[in-house]
Amino acid sequence: MVDLAAAYASCARDARRHYENFPVASWLLPRGMRPHVAAVYAFARAADDFADEGVLPVDDRHRLLDAWRSRLRSAITGSPATMPDAPRPGEPDNTQDIFLALGATIRGCQLPSGLFEDLLSAFRQDVTVTRYATWDHLFDYCRRSANPVGRIMLRIGGFSDRQFDEWSDALCTALQLTNFWQDLESDFGRGRIYLPLEEMARHGAEEQSLVEGRLTSGWELALAAAAGRTRTLYDAGRPLCDHVRGRLRYELRATWLGGTRILGRLESLRFGAIGQRPSLGAADVPWLIGAMTTWGIGAPGSRAEP
Repeated sequence: MVDLAAAYASCARDARRHYENFPVASWLLPRGMRPHVAAVYAFARAADDFADEGVLPVDDRHRLLDAWRSRLRSAITGSPATMPDAPRPGEPDNTQDIFLALGATIRGCQLPSGLFEDLLSAFRQDVTVTRYATWDHLFDYCRRSANPVGRIMLRIGGFSDRQFDEWSDALCTALQLTNFWQDLESDFGRGRIYLPLEEMARHGAEEQSLVEGRLTSGWELALAAAAGRTRTLYDAGRPLCDHVRGRLRYELRATWLGGTRILGRLESLRFGAIGQRPSLGAADVPWLIGAMTTWGIGAPGSRAEP
């Protein structure tokens, strides 16, 4: 007997275990959206883990991602009562739950399959691409790694407006970039630098300083320039938080405020604190509540105080 409710519950547990900057199925989301968002997140989280499994050879990681794509396509076309195959070596124990729930979500919410294919193409790129020459190259990666998440969220919420998509793309790219600057040290430990080489060269930011565990003034300048681009994207995406209806607008406002607050903390540290990863915690809750309460009254600025 297929237990769809249990499958969604399994995905929700995944979401709670791996909470990041992007609020996942939080209490601010409309209740009806939460199971669907959790299913999408569990799918993407597992694929991201495949790409980041550095102890596995490249071919093995590609194999896992290719199998995940095959499962995705079966989930999209299968009937709601079809149970996916048992987990294969390297896949999470709840693989069957993930694709049972995801398939029901994709069909029930009529989600475009191309958005999921884009996510998988970005994860596959992460396996072999460790540097980005230009901002255009990095933005293309964000178009596939971050922006589909926002568009999927909107469609689960019942929105498919082109202008909403454009605002969402700006916000999602800003969140992705913030995460890059936030995780500079850990990404470098996995062999990746997301800051474009053209920006590094412009300011004299050299990789050797990361090897030595320090950030030079050149790195500070390069990251400050990157933060400026990121802030512009937050500003471009902010209208989405005011135009969606219902509780989703509050989820988006919390996401926007959280992202800009972390960016503000990075700027206050001048990006020079190797070993520190600014994040949000319980101490930020009163600030977040206050900012949510006064949203639109004098329009909260992008610069979040640390």
